[in-house]
Amino acid sequence: EAINSVIAQTYENWDLIFWDNRSTDNSAQIFQEFKDIRFRYFLAPSHTLLYEARSMAMQKVSGEYIAFLDVDDWWEPEKIAQQIPFFKNKDVAVVYGNYWLKNERKKQDIVIANKRKLPEGLVLDALLKDYVVGILTIMIRRSAIEGLDKCFDTHYQIIGDYDLIIRLAAEYKFACVQKPIAFYRWHGKNTSFVQSDRELAEVEHWIKNISHDKRISSNLNLIYVKNRLIFQKVLNALKCGKRKYALHLFINHPWGLMKLKLFAVLIVPYAIIDKLRA
Repeated sequence: EAINSVIAQTYENWDLIFWDNRSTDNSAQIFQEFKDIRFRYFLAPSHTLLYEARSMAMQKVSGEYIAFLDVDDWWEPEKIAQQIPFFKNKDVAVVYGNYWLKNERKKQDIVIANKRKLPEGLVLDALLKDYVVGILTIMIRRSAIEGLDKCFDTHYQIIGDYDLIIRLAAEYKFACVQKPIAFYRWHGKNTSFVQSDRELAEVEHWIKNISHDKRISSNLNLIYVKNRLIFQKVLNALKCGKRKYALHLFINHPWGLMKLKLFAVLIVPYAIIDKLRA
């Protein structure tokens, strides 16, 4: 589905770099069934963390604009065609869009990821407060990435795209296709779901590491990132039966709206919370 959705793009001036991170499924076999001169296949020398793999794949890029698509997601046919015109504005470095969520655990209908208007322009404040950018929707001007100290931070397995997008938002303008342009498949085996503890550790590391960038670390909305981290820590503690640790986090959190949310989580049985999150 992922490959077919690229082939189906109404905008045809693209090439596809398929980075096989030593996959144990039939990815190579499936890919080789397609015959298209725009396809380029690369087998990783060894299996690596996700964002190290993305970084190595990036070294094979020659195009002016870069987009990303994981093999369990897919694009709408007009995805690229709707994004390219925004780059006529030389101040725009990233074009993203809304997307559909397909929850395969519930076998429910596809739902839209974001029901409100998404931020455009200088979006750093908005994204720190509420991060709404899906990597499956983004298209980035290559020169903007080359202007950064680094592209992806290869130490990250889960939040590498978040780190990159926030750093880009601190320097450049974003544009947005407000309607959905891609499909995100949620099946319960997604890395961020399976490795939630690792994700929290990476966010905690990111908050400490970003202190050198005053444009981000001095932003008042960084408090929302820190609050979300605490909230997820409490949820994970309850999930693992560590109620005392969850209570410790609650007690040591300053008074405010987040503390009320933490209190609500503590008094609701985790089984109910987990059912609501599914």
